Amino acid sequence: MLKDITLGQYYPADTPVHRLDPRMKILLIFLYIVSIFFVADYLPFAFLALYLVFVIKMSTIPLGMVLKGVKPLRFILIITFVINLFFTPGEALWSFGFLTISQEGIHQAIFMAIRLVLLVVGTSLLTLTTSPIELTDGLEKILNPLRAIGLPAHELAMMMTIALRFIPTLIDETDKIMKAQMSRGADFESGNVFSRAKNLVPLLVPLFVNALRRAEELANAMESRCYRGGENRTKLNELEYEKNDFIITGVNTVFFILVSIYKYVF
Repeated sequence: MLKDITLGQYYPADTPVHRLDPRMKILLIFLYIVSIFFVADYLPFAFLALYLVFVIKMSTIPLGMVLKGVKPLRFILIITFVINLFFTPGEALWSFGFLTISQEGIHQAIFMAIRLVLLVVGTSLLTLTTSPIELTDGLEKILNPLRAIGLPAHELAMMMTIALRFIPTLIDETDKIMKAQMSRGADFESGNVFSRAKNLVPLLVPLFVNALRRAEELANAMESRCYRGGENRTKLNELEYEKNDFIITGVNTVFFILVSIYKYVF
């Protein structure tokens, strides 16, 4: 299951999606998330799903690689589905004690599950199509105006990017520790919730130790290269808007607006 987490991973390729300015991609992801929460019908969800398929096809990322990012969230999906199914008030179709299934509950359960899947798949495309360096530069440029109120834009962008970048590294480290502990007789899958939580101790302790060690190594590497934060710092490749960036962003923005206002217009 750990190998299925795609958040923080980057899929290198030379496509229009990868070449799009990271600032524009961050803006489009924000508009995409807003449109998901504005949608109140299945047809706009179908439009968003087709949009994701088109973007994935354009980025040449294997569809299976994107969809496997939903697999680790199956328990959250099941819990969300069950809560909405049994505890949404409405016209009762079946009831047993305090559990009631209503027509509105079925609709809400399916609706929330689709929303969560689209949210995960769409946001994972940001890190899959944007390198950590580009993501850092894009976040810093977006946050630069907030420096006027004392916000450390560069440091904040660097911190967020390092956190995303280290997710795959920590996942690999966790997988190695689990295999090492299982070869010594550790059992992480059988037993009740409390026994399984207790069995995680041999996993969490070395994981935290390795995470702290990696953080110290990263800090030493940055200091040895004379890193002193973002003040007076120059970049090898400066971000510059191109004509295609404005065209693609404009078309996508119009699409997200139309999807968001669908219920008010049609």
